[in-house]
Order: sequence, then C-alpha cells, then structure tokens
Amino acid sequence: MRGSRADIINYLCQCMGDLYPAEEARRIARIVAAHKSGSSEMRFIIEPDEVIEIDDLELIGNELATGRPVQYITGECEFCGNKFSVREGALIPRPETEELVMWATECAKDMTSPHLADICTGSGCIAISLAKLLPNAIITATDISDDAIALAQENAARLDADITIINDDALGGLQALRGNRFDIIVSNPPYIPLSEREGMHINVTHHEPHIALFVDDSDPLLFYRKIAQAAKEILSDNGYLMFEIHSPLAEECAQMLQDEEYSEIEIRKDFFGRDRMICCRRRPK
Repeated sequence: MRGSRADIINYLCQCMGDLYPAEEARRIARIVAAHKSGSSEMRFIIEPDEVIEIDDLELIGNELATGRPVQYITGECEFCGNKFSVREGALIPRPETEELVMWATECAKDMTSPHLADICTGSGCIAISLAKLLPNAIITATDISDDAIALAQENAARLDADITIINDDALGGLQALRGNRFDIIVSNPPYIPLSEREGMHINVTHHEPHIALFVDDSDPLLFYRKIAQAAKEILSDNGYLMFEIHSPLAEECAQMLQDEEYSEIEIRKDFFGRDRMICCRRRPK
C-alpha cells in the first residue's frame, strides 16, 4: 500500500476498530508501520504527509483486526534494554517482570559467582537479562514447552548470553535440576485463575499460550507450591526463592511459603502499585 504516513496510520487504526483506546491504537499503528517501513516512529509524527509504501499493509491490518499483539507482528519486544525475539508459543515479556529481574540482581550483588535458576523461562527474558546484568553468574533456565525452549535458545544466541536451557517440569519436582545447588531461584509461572479469562483482552486470550498463563481456580497456587517444595532440595542454605505473583493472591502466596518453612518473606509492588513480586529464603537444615 502506498500513501502518506498519516493515511497509513489512520488505515491501521481503522482496522483495529474499538479494540483499543484511540491513543493506544495510534501508538500500536506507529510501532507496526515504523517496523515494516524501516523508519522511526518519530517520522510518523513529524513527517505525516510524506508518501511511503509498505508491502502487505492489508495483511498487517487484518492481523491487527484479530487482536494479534503488536509484538508478535513485529517479532520483537524490548526487555531490560535488550530486544528479544517473540512469537506465538511463549508469553510476551512484560515491563513489570523487569522489576523482578532487578530484585534478583539486588539479591546477588554480594555474591562472587552466583548460581541462578529461572523456572518457566518462556522467551528466556529473565534468565538472559540476568546473564547480561550478572556476567559472573552461572544460570540455568527451564521450561516444559519445546516451542519456548527453542525461542529461549534463539534469544540466548542472539544476545550472546551464556546460559543453559533445559526441559524440566515445574510440577514434576524439577528433577533435571536435582544434584545442583542454586543461590537464587526465580520464576514467573502461570498464575491467572481460569475464571478471569473472560475479562481479559483478546490480544492475550486469543494469541498468547494458555499453558503459560492460566491455572485452575481450585488450586491457583499450584505452581508456586510445587516449585517451593522442589526448591528446598536445590537451594543453597539461605538461598533466595523469588516469584512474580498474581496480586489478589499475594497474601495467600506468602502464607504458603511460610507453611513450607521459608523465612524473610517479602512482597513488593510493581510500578502500578500492585503486589507483584515475592521473595523468601530457605532456612538452613
């Protein structure tokens, strides 16, 4: 399609209809148009009348009309200052998760060569970001999804991150990690109760992998409890266990960790002011 930058943005916004608030739709349109045209978003703001051509714009518009996330259309997402490849099969990294990464680096700051594990790694964004921020760390990432593992390996190679990525089941006792001792275990596991699915935007529910998002309402802390139980066998004395959490279940998660005999339990809020992270330590045996 050939047209002015303003016409292209307006066309993409029309394709999205009422899926997003008007200003958010325009931002999405600028991101996609800039990526597909090889120019900056700013040029769509300061040079709206310049005529350009973008191939397959109608196809892109059709994708946006279905609610397909902009990150899957561009194939990339920024996280902790690095661009990660993203695609269906793994969750899109969220800005809130960057705060969990920074908390983990805070816990590791006095460790000479810390051993870290990232459980349910998905795109690898947590493990790879930790590797970039902690160059002396030894980092292992796990996931049960072959698609996620392939994407994490691709991102590790792309960003020159020295991490080990293995297939392991968070609900099966983390058997592949047995025999190791980790100073920090971090995880962003599935935590959204299925009953909340209907209230979520279709760009999430229709496109991102449900296996990485949802848990049954009957046991919403399933992943946390299973990981916490397995972590007692692979964490070093006073080692840190850290999770991203579902805000409404923050206190329940803290109680579960106390019941599992973890100490120094702390909940932190994200930049939206919601309880989003929890950290605790393994008591020495």
